[in-house]
Amino acid sequence: MPSTFVDAEIASQPDAWRQAATLLPSVAEALPRAGERVAVVGCGTSWFIAMSYAVLREQAGHGVTDAFAGSEYPLGRRYDRVLLISRSGTTTEIIDLLGELAGVPTTLITAVPTSPAAQVATSTVALPFADERSVVQTRFATTALTLLRVHLGADVEVLAAQGERALAVPIEELLAADQCTFLGRGWSVGLAAEAALKTREAAQFWSESYPAMDYRHGPISIAQPGRLVWALGEAPDGLAEEVAATGATFVQHPLDAQAGLVVAQRFAVAVAKSRGLDPDQPRSLTRSVILT
Repeated sequence: MPSTFVDAEIASQPDAWRQAATLLPSVAEALPRAGERVAVVGCGTSWFIAMSYAVLREQAGHGVTDAFAGSEYPLGRRYDRVLLISRSGTTTEIIDLLGELAGVPTTLITAVPTSPAAQVATSTVALPFADERSVVQTRFATTALTLLRVHLGADVEVLAAQGERALAVPIEELLAADQCTFLGRGWSVGLAAEAALKTREAAQFWSESYPAMDYRHGPISIAQPGRLVWALGEAPDGLAEEVAATGATFVQHPLDAQAGLVVAQRFAVAVAKSRGLDPDQPRSLTRSVILT
């Protein structure tokens, strides 16, 4: 199958991350401030990015940070700021929620600065250079996360170098698998969920995700030869040996978990192509969920 839009979008991520960092000085005032009580909201991929950022922000000591799917935001709970992530800015749940948040400072991170959500949010951080033609999200999600990580003090050059390494990791030997379980710890739990979503979306490939420590509490029972157990970031001591004993293949790369997600994105696209599928246009999906 020829190269797809998503191939180019995946490959462009390190450069997009660097560009996001150069944008930071002009948008920092719109992002959560240290000490604020913050809710981070998204749908699908954006929700998983929200989960990862929420953990990182709390770990950095910047204040209470909770993550919610757009439809599950607790309107009775008080926050100093609500940060919303939406690639298109047209997602129904995000627009509806913005309408319910009158009086609460809201910041929207989007690829489309003229979108309906941008017209309602208090502040908008636009990443048009990270927008995508593919339905499957890759570049926008990781670029939004990079912006937020650099705002917390991460070094973008370290992240970008890790991303470039991820683009060269061999994945061919993994493509014969018939199932994959992604694992994360702390902030990478959200990234593991996103990796599993990518393989389901792009390739109609059965995948799931769990916190790595919780994997032993039942899910390990499905591990067997021909299946992958893939850790993004750190894995608990002894888990690789426990997985090996089942006959499943334990996968872990010595990369930052965000860069590890890039490897998983490449895997999802490669599996889709091996099945004769178009990863740019997954079955039953559209670029944005707009409800009538």
